[in-house]
Amino acid sequence: MADIKLIDVEKYFGKNYVIRKLNLEIKDREFLVLLGASGCGKTTTLRAIAGLEEIDAGEILIDGQPVQHLKASDRNIAFVFQLYALYPHLNAYENIAFPLKATNKDKQTIDRRVSEVAKVLRIKSILNKNPSELSSGDMQRVAVGRAMVRRPKAILMDEPIGSLDAKLREDMRTELKRLHIEINATTLYVTHDQVEAMSMADKVCIMEDGVLQQIGTPAEVYDHPANLFVAQFVGSPIMNILNCQIGADENCTQCFLGEDIPALPLAKSLYHKIESKGVTLGQLALGVRPEAVRLAREAKEDYIKAKVHVIEPLGPFDIVDIKVDDQIIRAKAASRFIEKPGESVWLQLDEQRTHFFDKDTGESLHIELEAEN
Repeated sequence: MADIKLIDVEKYFGKNYVIRKLNLEIKDREFLVLLGASGCGKTTTLRAIAGLEEIDAGEILIDGQPVQHLKASDRNIAFVFQLYALYPHLNAYENIAFPLKATNKDKQTIDRRVSEVAKVLRIKSILNKNPSELSSGDMQRVAVGRAMVRRPKAILMDEPIGSLDAKLREDMRTELKRLHIEINATTLYVTHDQVEAMSMADKVCIMEDGVLQQIGTPAEVYDHPANLFVAQFVGSPIMNILNCQIGADENCTQCFLGEDIPALPLAKSLYHKIESKGVTLGQLALGVRPEAVRLAREAKEDYIKAKVHVIEPLGPFDIVDIKVDDQIIRAKAASRFIEKPGESVWLQLDEQRTHFFDKDTGESLHIELEAEN
């Protein structure tokens, strides 16, 4: 397997940039997911690594060697496409064996490698079937097998389960993760689905408009988003982003969410931490995930009163939209904790899980709060 490194990579289509100054490292045997909306440059990045797109600037290194001037066939990288790309006139065995036959491997080697791959993928029983006889999941397994059988330095996957139905996608997520653990291959995986990214990746690389926004473990990008884009792209339901103003009295930091709403009391140290960042105290965005919003059905100290706007029952829990002044806060509540819209509810934020962003730049202030006695 291999280390892959991108150094200041740029790609333009005409005068429009698709990838801008991208610096990225995929370590040996790592499973890295490129996550972003359609058109953000993630697939172009994948194709550039594979040699299917030429880059306009920068370097692509595989095991420390520049490969940007090499043809795709000389990079020893396998590519798994979204739409399988199987040969319809060949059975599953022949599809998997095709890259070995194309490089003139002997029959004994081909049989051994196809058998090894089929065992790992659990598809021995379908090797004699043509693609038209296979389910969508089995066709994707065959496509993955064709990539594995070459024993490439890395496997690149472009939304490989994006065309499957919801249940099969869930099964394939688990299977691809198991497969990565078994074969320990350097894997770069592209998706727009944050559930895929968060459940499968060792590291997640989030892109927007060709620019790397943040890279980290799933826990890091969820718990410590670098900016407003990441905060609202990762997580379902998405993070609440609220306009707020910060003040202080002798006992606590005061967070004002509206003119007619009592201030939310937060840690006393918060005011000075924000002030030290040099940002305007009236130009802040407060971020809090729905599970960090505490609800009460009766008035409690340090809670503010609000009105239930919408309830989304989801079985084991409900998502409750709560109106505070002219802003909506989404909270995750126990099932049927709130019975109907229009009810009064009291809320408080878990201050250790609040995030503050500069509204002008969108960047996180990276303020960590600890519990105060």
